[in-house]
Amino acid sequence: MRRQGWYVAEVPVSRTPKPAARPRPPAATPTAEGRATPTPAAPGDRRRALTELFRLNSGGLAVAAVFLALSAYLFHGLWADLDGRYLADALQDQNQWEWFVGVATDNITHLRNPLFTTAQGMPDGVNLMANATMLGLTVPLIPVTLLFGETVTFALVLTLGMAASAWTWYWLIRRRLVQSRWAAAAGGALAAFAPPMVSHANGHPNFVVLFMLPLIIDRALRLCEGRNIVRDGVLLGLFATYQIFLGEEPLLIAALGMLLFSLAYLVVDRRRALAAARPLGLGLVIAAGVCAPLVIFPLYWQFFGPQSYHSVLHGDNAGNSPRALVEYAARSLFGDAETAGRLSLNTTEQNAFYGWPLLALGVAVCVWMWRSKPVRALALTGFAALALSLGPWVPVPRTDVVLPGPWRLMVKLPLFESVIEGRVAMVCAPVLGVLLALALDRIVRMRHREPRTLGLLAVAAALIPVLPLPLAVRERAPVPAFVTSGAWKGYVKDGEALVPVPLPDPGQADALHWQVEADFGFRLAGGYFNGPWGPDRIGIYGATPRHLSNLLRDVRYGQQPPEITPQWRDQARRDLEFWKAGAVVLPFQDRGVELRDMLTELLGQQPHTVEDVWVWRVGPGRV
Repeated sequence: MRRQGWYVAEVPVSRTPKPAARPRPPAATPTAEGRATPTPAAPGDRRRALTELFRLNSGGLAVAAVFLALSAYLFHGLWADLDGRYLADALQDQNQWEWFVGVATDNITHLRNPLFTTAQGMPDGVNLMANATMLGLTVPLIPVTLLFGETVTFALVLTLGMAASAWTWYWLIRRRLVQSRWAAAAGGALAAFAPPMVSHANGHPNFVVLFMLPLIIDRALRLCEGRNIVRDGVLLGLFATYQIFLGEEPLLIAALGMLLFSLAYLVVDRRRALAAARPLGLGLVIAAGVCAPLVIFPLYWQFFGPQSYHSVLHGDNAGNSPRALVEYAARSLFGDAETAGRLSLNTTEQNAFYGWPLLALGVAVCVWMWRSKPVRALALTGFAALALSLGPWVPVPRTDVVLPGPWRLMVKLPLFESVIEGRVAMVCAPVLGVLLALALDRIVRMRHREPRTLGLLAVAAALIPVLPLPLAVRERAPVPAFVTSGAWKGYVKDGEALVPVPLPDPGQADALHWQVEADFGFRLAGGYFNGPWGPDRIGIYGATPRHLSNLLRDVRYGQQPPEITPQWRDQARRDLEFWKAGAVVLPFQDRGVELRDMLTELLGQQPHTVEDVWVWRVGPGRV
């Protein structure tokens, strides 16, 4: 009845009420005015009422428990040894996000600006608002971080975040679309645990902690109904504000998906869409009026503050290959890591990979339920999202033909110029989740066993190949004893930077974990973050490279050291002065001898052997 817009009052009722032995009027107690009032219900009656209420709502709790169990299964390898294990497919993103957790905690507990730090990227620092720091979670979870550490917070955010996202999708689908609780649960699970979400779960919490998006969608739908525009507009503004501090790019992609759905609905039901336009537009104005004052300063800092940048370089084409739409992701049950690797940017950016059976099921559901206008709108939305995700140029598989893609219309638009276009395919996860729920809801209500069985088998055949496997883990690189013992304190003064060899960058950022383990006691040259490069302030990953950082990186990964000339020594001195370096630290590692000998010649001094590293003092007057 709620789905028809009726107000419903729920009262607990007993399934098998016991009739009284004989009818008698309710007991009454006289009041001071002489009137009689009913005697309060007995404690047993209240207990029975509470039991009935719990029974009515226990299904939602059971669904939440299933989602939490699925999420724990996905991350159980990490939870088994939080100190010693690292997500194998995370590249350097786990190091980076744990560092975000730590720097937010360090800034807040020391009453510093939470939007900026010089802990890495010395001397320029990092604009934290311009990075995926998720202050909406890292700040509230500071007590957890202080008590248990950054890795616990990282694992907790991923595990609870995916489960919460599945539950809010379930809640939205159940509230608005289907009668069957478990059909809605299946749809919510697919929306939150689809292959692209599992891929991003390796190190992108901002793309898997999406529990606010269904709430935002629901509030937008309420605005379309026009019942309480002011209230719903205010809440939508508050919800959008919080989502900005969880993840701006997911919000932008979700907004694009909602725009596509709105345009699709305008096509399939023009009258209803136009009727909803006025209350929705007014509500959006109210939402913007609420949101803007709350985010104006953080967004100003992000786009115009220190170390801000204008766009991020992702390469010529970061769109999905057409084959990626029908293949399986590396962590899907039927997945092949080698195939998925060839068709994606990296292990955390497998943004499609729904598999042909699931896409075929989606098409079949659309054909079967084509009379439903929401289904038609969902079909158009999913098709448009997949087309946009192919990027500005679309290679035709097994040919040399390259066709222009629809993303060419958006690639230069503000904000969208920084989006990895392949991620737009993530819009299809909730689209497929809703279609799955609608199909299951109709299948389970079929009267005849044969079509019901065939329908359930078709759903199983589509879902089984993309069932998620637990995320792979590996042993974490140990932190040098030079750091854990506190020996670094004798070499790096306050205001100076520690220079690891090689310097941290997007390819190797273990030094960020050193800093976390040292409670941010020292600053780092180099780093892994988004920052500006060049006079045009183009966004890049990591600090602006310098001659010495490039040289150390090249030699570490196989190149022969150059002949050390006075020019090389002068350049090394200038780079160290730029970084405000206090010490250069070389852990024992592959090609460590070549690096040690080259640095000794560059710096004109022998290193100290301290614990498990070689150290050169390079502060003012030492080089």
